[in-house]
Amino acid sequence: MISSVLPTYSRAPLSFVKGEGAWLIEADGRRFLDLGAGIAVNALGHANPALVEALTAQAGALWHTSNLYQIPQQQALADKLVEHTFADTVFFTNSGTESCELAVKMARKYFYDKGEPDRVEIITFSGSFHGRSSAGIAAAGSEKMVKGFGPLLPGFVHLEFGDHEALTAAITDKTCAIMVEPVQGEGGIRPLPDACLKGLRDLCDTHGILMILDEVQCGVGRTGKLFAHEWSGATPDIMMVAKGIGGGFPLGAVLATEDAASGMTAGTHGSTYGGNPLGCAVGCAVIDIIADPAFLSEVNRKSGLLRQKLEGLIASHPDVFESVRGSGLMLGLKCKVAPSDVVNAGYANEVIAVPAADNVVRLLPPLNITDEEISEAVARLDRAATSLGGA
Repeated sequence: MISSVLPTYSRAPLSFVKGEGAWLIEADGRRFLDLGAGIAVNALGHANPALVEALTAQAGALWHTSNLYQIPQQQALADKLVEHTFADTVFFTNSGTESCELAVKMARKYFYDKGEPDRVEIITFSGSFHGRSSAGIAAAGSEKMVKGFGPLLPGFVHLEFGDHEALTAAITDKTCAIMVEPVQGEGGIRPLPDACLKGLRDLCDTHGILMILDEVQCGVGRTGKLFAHEWSGATPDIMMVAKGIGGGFPLGAVLATEDAASGMTAGTHGSTYGGNPLGCAVGCAVIDIIADPAFLSEVNRKSGLLRQKLEGLIASHPDVFESVRGSGLMLGLKCKVAPSDVVNAGYANEVIAVPAADNVVRLLPPLNITDEEISEAVARLDRAATSLGGA
């Protein structure tokens, strides 16, 4: 008999009932150090007091009105994002998948309004992940995700990650945009080198096409900058955001320049829940904290500490781990054993990590994890590796 919850997830046998900062508490009382943060969502940990205060204050006033009316909290969050980023305008969604849908529509509508309706193709890369909608799975082109779901949404050109010659050759008079993650998350924590991101910007400018960045997982302070592309100095035309921006509350956004967004006039897109007062009140609190240069400086310092300790872990367990890669507090342990074995051994030692492609285990802790918690987390990973025979 089928479960009352559609069985599309392969879930671990854990039921968490409470969270405190970087800790998750199981129903049986066990305390787990959370290096997954809800897959880079709980950017400020669990039950963060500032976010709880923002949410409860708004919940006591007004939850939802719809976008038929002005929403002051939405305007406030949009103003903050415009202040701190390349963007001139923001549309709010409920998820990264919804952000992808709008980014695709925005890029195509841009050229349609300029009298080039055939310019609809978007170049994407192997190992990418852009959500699980029809557009998202078509954009990624992964056989695993598209199998069995019928005709794909057309208009995507898939290239191998890092193949510069193929990229240049793929741009035609049908190309409207290049879409890329500055750091691939699901693909195994693969950062795009700064020089390559700058090169993509130059290529887009040369050919008069748009650059779309997917910062759903790598954005909102995760790499030590408010957004990962800032390390390169190159800015996008359109950017997809979600996960960390709500600190655990479902919230996403598409940020764009005025030019790139020019086709999105009244009636071209909408959302019933997107940008609701609850989500935007929390988002304002998140941005107020994470956009602070002192906070981002601490993310970078903690990243250095964690990376140093992980290098020691790798040296101690050369049969289990190969290397560490990533940026900021978005790190990946390249494994010599199955990532699922490392994750499961972590569960047994009360530390949470997240599997990814390319034989990688992701470490995505809350950005405000303490030094002591970093040390304890690596100690638990050490015990997990030892249990796998990696001593």
